[in-house]
Amino acid sequence: MPDGPAPLPGGVGVSRLRVYDTVAPDGLVGGTPHVHLCCTEGYVVTDGEGVVQTLTTTGFRETPLRPGTVVWFEPGTVHRLVNGGGLSIVVLMQNSGLPEAGDAVLTFPPDVLADPAAYAAAAALPDGGAPGSDVRAAYRRRDLAVTGFQALRSGGPAALAAFHAAAVALRQPLLARWRQRWEAGAGRAAAGTGSQLDALERGDPRHLGEAGVYALDEPVERGRLGMCGLLDTYPAAV
Repeated sequence: MPDGPAPLPGGVGVSRLRVYDTVAPDGLVGGTPHVHLCCTEGYVVTDGEGVVQTLTTTGFRETPLRPGTVVWFEPGTVHRLVNGGGLSIVVLMQNSGLPEAGDAVLTFPPDVLADPAAYAAAAALPDGGAPGSDVRAAYRRRDLAVTGFQALRSGGPAALAAFHAAAVALRQPLLARWRQRWEAGAGRAAAGTGSQLDALERGDPRHLGEAGVYALDEPVERGRLGMCGLLDTYPAAV
């Protein structure tokens, strides 16, 4: 087996998620509503049941989740996992773990979103959410985001448009670093496929002789505090 893992197919990131099982201010059990600005997210449900609540310009929707369900949604979709009991998911994220590098904006109230320092304080977790850190901080930020999410749902398209604009403004300083990550990950993977197609058209099979097989026996972390629950994480190779 070659040394060092190659990136996962297409430069995706993968983690296992056990959705939070405590009650939010609206009486529902589950995770933190948020949005991604340039990453599509997918779920493969492995255990339990629940729903994913989504909010887009076409309105609010609840998609049932049960073992075997596969759901995915594009950037701009505000989403929140609701745990109906034992909900566990394999999460697939576009762009080599870019959401962990900042491509996630929580649905805090507008006054918090408009102040980068206030947003950072409200979103912060002890030790960055490392395994074993105080989960109550994750619940506090979840509860604040649920409050904002309720206002988004009742505010209609204008409220969602304002939230999208605030999210873009908040993350503008990070875009250069995001581009670098994309170029090294998903962009490089796509370019590599193009090079392989060029080689095949020339009748050149050399890349087939360079194939590797890779495996990870277990996550590198178990129980990291995520937005929606406890994460078992794998390295996002780029």
